[in-house]
Amino acid sequence: MKSHRINGFSLIELLVAMVIVGILAAIAIPSYNSSTIRGSRAAAQTELLDLASIQEKIYLNSNAYTTSVTADYNGMSTGGLGRTSGQTKDQKYNLAISGTAQTYTLTATPVANKTQANDGFLSISENGKKVWDGHPDW
Repeated sequence: MKSHRINGFSLIELLVAMVIVGILAAIAIPSYNSSTIRGSRAAAQTELLDLASIQEKIYLNSNAYTTSVTADYNGMSTGGLGRTSGQTKDQKYNLAISGTAQTYTLTATPVANKTQANDGFLSISENGKKVWDGHPDW
């Protein structure tokens, strides 16, 4: 009598493979999320630096800073920084500006219910002071 050998995986082998995949996912997903948050923060920092540069151009043209993020850019203090949405390009931070004609602070605050929600705010001022959630120098 011939014995027939059935090829395939046993239930235990499948369960072990599933446990290994679960452990790898438990390690990889938080690491990926953390990298995504750091990347979005770096992008927001770059955008704040770009906007600060635009502010300095405006100051050179009109001896005053603009007080609007969303108004159209015209190179003068009567215009704005040209961000019609009021957010960063990836829409994970809201942009705001405060100050006077001679001072400003640009602030990026995380949008609620996005991956950045608990990351803290970023800001830069006319004197070059950069702050991330109360910590100086990003």
